[in-house]
Amino acid sequence: MRKQAENRILFWIYLAPALIAFTLTVVIPFLIGFYYSLTDWNAISSAFSFLGFDNFIRAFTDEGLRNSFFHSIQYTILSVILINAVGLSLAILVSKPFKGSNLLRGAFFVPNMIGGLILGFLWQYVFVKAFPAIADIFFLGFLGVDWIGDKQYALFALVIVSTWQFAGYAMVIYIAALQSIPKSMIEAADMEGASGLNKFVYITLPMIVPAFTINIFLTLTNAFKQFDTNLSLTNGGPHKSTELLALHIYNEAFGYNDFGYGQAQAVLFFILISIVAIIQVRLTKKREVEL
Repeated sequence: MRKQAENRILFWIYLAPALIAFTLTVVIPFLIGFYYSLTDWNAISSAFSFLGFDNFIRAFTDEGLRNSFFHSIQYTILSVILINAVGLSLAILVSKPFKGSNLLRGAFFVPNMIGGLILGFLWQYVFVKAFPAIADIFFLGFLGVDWIGDKQYALFALVIVSTWQFAGYAMVIYIAALQSIPKSMIEAADMEGASGLNKFVYITLPMIVPAFTINIFLTLTNAFKQFDTNLSLTNGGPHKSTELLALHIYNEAFGYNDFGYGQAQAVLFFILISIVAIIQVRLTKKREVEL
């Protein structure tokens, strides 16, 4: 019993620094933010009124917030599918034994190290200058469209940039999963004469489901929280057709100085992301158990 008590004390001593930091930087600011979401605080005047849940009721009837939510859903679905598809494809490619595979792994991962704001400005040049020039030289008309000035294509431009940035990160996780597949299973399938497609569908995919759980969770939450690239690439335009939820909340708080209402939207945003993440993890974890 004494040993258990000592271990428990040591456990809390080691945990205390991280727990204190988490409380100071996450828990307390969240509670303060929730309080401000119940007021009409504008971050300028020290005087503000307590509104109760009026800001939350207003949020549910806000057409601009609904439009941003719809754009976020579109962006999330497209980016999650593309990032994971490209990441898995790259992982399969560089997992094959050939000269230069390690170099390619590094090259594919590098975009993930570039900050979202810088990335947005870089891709502005690509969409505005580079793509039209390539389209003229190689007669590729689809590249010459107004990617970030036409609301028909602007959201797809944002998805392309996000895929280019995060696919390399997803690739690393898929590589680890692919390398954990027992070679004996592949050898047994070869002896039975299984085709490459059958091995992929019946061996590879079921064995890397845990990697899908991790990557879908990461890409899903990151897509819903997308802000910096959205700000620097399109700034929500044209005509707010690419204004995702995080950018909408930012504009509401800092653009219109309506911090109380913006904070109420942020609280609802937190609840939304939490619910979506929990459901996704439970569904994919259930799939792991079934397999």
